[in-house]
Amino acid sequence: MFDWTNPYLSARIPVMGRSVCSTSHPFAAQAGLRTLQMGGNAIDAAITAAAALCVVEPVSNGLGSDCFAIVWDGEQLHGLNASGQSPKTWSLDYFKSRYGIGSDNKIKRPIRGWDTVTVPGAIGGWLALHEKWGSLPLEELLSPAIDIAESGYAVPPVVASKWKAAVPELESQPGFREIFMPCGRAPNVGEIFHFPSAAKALRHLCRQGLRDFYEGEIAADLVAHSKQNGGSLSLDDLRTYQPQWVAPIGQTIRGLGQRDYRVYEIPPNGQGIAALMAMGILEEFDLSELQVDGVLAQHLQIEAMKLAFSDVYAHVADERSMRFTASDLLDPSYLRSRAQLIDPHKASYPSTGLPQAGGTVYLTTADKYGRMVSFIQSNYMGFGSGVVVPNWGVSLQNRGFGFNAEQGSSNCVGPAKRPFHTIIPAFLMRLDGTEEIPQMSFGVMGGEMQPQGHLQTLLRMIKWGQQPQAACDAPRWRVNRDYTLDIESRADPKLVHDLERLGHKMKRVQDPYMDFGSGQFIWRLSDKLSDGYVAASDSRRDGLAAAY
Repeated sequence: MFDWTNPYLSARIPVMGRSVCSTSHPFAAQAGLRTLQMGGNAIDAAITAAAALCVVEPVSNGLGSDCFAIVWDGEQLHGLNASGQSPKTWSLDYFKSRYGIGSDNKIKRPIRGWDTVTVPGAIGGWLALHEKWGSLPLEELLSPAIDIAESGYAVPPVVASKWKAAVPELESQPGFREIFMPCGRAPNVGEIFHFPSAAKALRHLCRQGLRDFYEGEIAADLVAHSKQNGGSLSLDDLRTYQPQWVAPIGQTIRGLGQRDYRVYEIPPNGQGIAALMAMGILEEFDLSELQVDGVLAQHLQIEAMKLAFSDVYAHVADERSMRFTASDLLDPSYLRSRAQLIDPHKASYPSTGLPQAGGTVYLTTADKYGRMVSFIQSNYMGFGSGVVVPNWGVSLQNRGFGFNAEQGSSNCVGPAKRPFHTIIPAFLMRLDGTEEIPQMSFGVMGGEMQPQGHLQTLLRMIKWGQQPQAACDAPRWRVNRDYTLDIESRADPKLVHDLERLGHKMKRVQDPYMDFGSGQFIWRLSDKLSDGYVAASDSRRDGLAAAY
């Protein structure tokens, strides 16, 4: 199946077991594993780990996050979109009256603060998952997060560095200094951080139920805090919110030994379709015949990613507002026409095509019964909006910044609308005739790096047979919005030189946290459940794959 060697520098090895939880922080992975050991299922473990991550990695997510999930329940694949909608008062006129028009003649919108906060969807997502598959009481699932928040934890290196970097921009946001600047600063590496207000909120939600976040005492305090600080979030915005169950969208790709797989992502408003489009474009090339780290293999992937992004940035938004459907963008003939634009010998700067009409944490869990969860949760930029409701420890996302202010655009800001989202869970099925067999739950967090991380890591596994930890550890590149290319400093200098020779505008980046993402992977070892799984956790963060 895999070449189990690892040609890349790594501090980690693949982890195998019959029950697995892989996250970006060891406490969250251990919390999820504890739930599995107590008899909970993979969905229970995902909720436990997600709650713990709100406490131990507040730079990336919190109780005011959004989330998405893809769940294999043992029989069927399900998609959950728990991203929130904009306040009903939002419009171009709303932002124009508040912020005016910039030098580019566009209506200005803030990056942080209450006017970037859409309805937080994460708690609603936990509730939807628990109602459908939860096997343990909510009190047991949230207990580890409460314990960690009350007893405190030593802040790890990667989280500490991002925390410190966020302070200058966010310390003036309401509630931020009170909660996230103990002693008037960010905590140092190894310093104990306590989060009693988050523990209070989680205990309250255990007693009153998770809908209290949208209808009860917490909801009322969110709205009061918004009004006190110039926001427009209303009780009606919160009460009417419900996450959506959606059918995942997929793309078939050929692997080693002529074996076919199907990769699944959540449909728009997320950017997962970018990974599927790039993979579909690359099916027009025989990648497995190329050297995995050779310039042509990497160049083709980069060019396919550019073409996918050129369409996604123009067309993807809340599905109700899109001019083209996901099916239009994934149409094989359209992707074939886009593949024909790739020059194997030259970098391109593509334009948008027109098909025929028709700051994040990622975790994954799997249990001994075959259930698997791909789950992602985010405040967007580091600490999101920077706004914190201090008596509950609710730090709020700034997903509203994902809208644009271009009249007529599918993603133009408007009332009760979901913005373009960067966070995307993924799932891989193996095809056996007409049957689809679960193979891997996976994701790579990190803003616009996410579909690029899906592409690079997955193709290493199924096109070149690299084992999950090796595929995770391999140096990565990142296509930027202007089609320049970031590349990790540990990439082979010859590869960098060869890509530059093809016309790619390159730079090496020292910071792997956001620029190159961080992944978690759980691969099913065989069709026999007793054989279990192999898991990988990205060394670019403080994470852990835990199994038994």
